[in-house]
Amino acid sequence: MTKLLHHLGLYFIMMKKVISKPENWSIFRKQLVLEMEKVGLNSVSLVIILSFFVGAVVSIQTAINMNSPLLPSYLVGLASRDSLILEFSPTMISLILAGKVGSSIASELGSMRVTEQIDALEIMGINSASFLILPKIIAAVFFFPFLIIISMGVGMVGAWVGGLSADITTADFMYGLKYEFTPFYINYAIIKTIFFAFIISTVSAYFGYHTKGGAIAVGKASTTAVVTSSILILLFNYILTDIILS
Repeated sequence: MTKLLHHLGLYFIMMKKVISKPENWSIFRKQLVLEMEKVGLNSVSLVIILSFFVGAVVSIQTAINMNSPLLPSYLVGLASRDSLILEFSPTMISLILAGKVGSSIASELGSMRVTEQIDALEIMGINSASFLILPKIIAAVFFFPFLIIISMGVGMVGAWVGGLSADITTADFMYGLKYEFTPFYINYAIIKTIFFAFIISTVSAYFGYHTKGGAIAVGKASTTAVVTSSILILLFNYILTDIILS
């Protein structure tokens, strides 16, 4: 418990330094564009591949489990739609991005810490926390929702392809996609994604920024960041679902 309180104290101290006005806007904009490329654009291909095949698998499994003359075939499209929008795209993709983006953030900042680059910035009078971490947070919070929307769209295409292989006609699948659709589910998924993006970027930055030791410590910080982020994502997934959808 004492260790947890210690980490929370350091986390809030770091965030207080992070949330401050950039000292040089031109450099900040360049850093932000760079982080958007690393955090967002470099993850697009991974999100597309995962979403397509998971969508196909969800559709096939749903069709197999609903293989009954009493159940209309359009339910495959409906179940695939709700599974992708409500849970897979916002939550599972965020967990995967916690491993990819989170470990990258933690290892980058950890390496800078152990090689004393962060100390050099502090000596020059630069707010290293704001300069290094704030662009990562903004890039993640801004770009993750776009990745989730891409995941939803590609997942639907994958579910359609999977449905065709399970003898679900395109007309039935499309009817199921549109059947009693609730637009608020999209908003719910985006709200969750923003929370998850903030968790991934700040928690990973915290463990990387406070790394002590050498190369082994960097690896340990990266692993700890991914595990902690994943646990917090699952915890907040439950809390947000209970609050928003209840």
